[in-house]
Amino acid sequence: MRNDPDNKAAGALGEEIASSFLAARGFRILERNYRCKGGEIDIIVRDPGDKSLVFVEVKARRDLAYGVPQLAVTPFKQRQISKAALTWLVQNRQQNTPARFDVIAILLDADGRHEIDHIVNAFELAY
Repeated sequence: MRNDPDNKAAGALGEEIASSFLAARGFRILERNYRCKGGEIDIIVRDPGDKSLVFVEVKARRDLAYGVPQLAVTPFKQRQISKAALTWLVQNRQQNTPARFDVIAILLDADGRHEIDHIVNAFELAY
């Protein structure tokens, strides 16, 4: 089920939608699909308001059979994202830059519409 091509397509579409959503609100996209030994981060942006770094986890679903998308950001997933964020901060010499973790949950509709829930500061650093 996890590697279902339809799920991968939903995930890729969700990341495209989230990137457009963030860019339209003035966020500057620094990196997408950052991967390291510790984990991965879907989107890394700079907040136009307070200039903080934002590590964004995107969860997209075509239906609610498995619950709302944001429930998939489990404590284990939060630790993986946190490890990857710490690695990114060190690699980019940004350890002293304010940062936070957001979740963008997207419900995809069959006719191409979608519902977006941007959860700012969704969780704290977890390791």
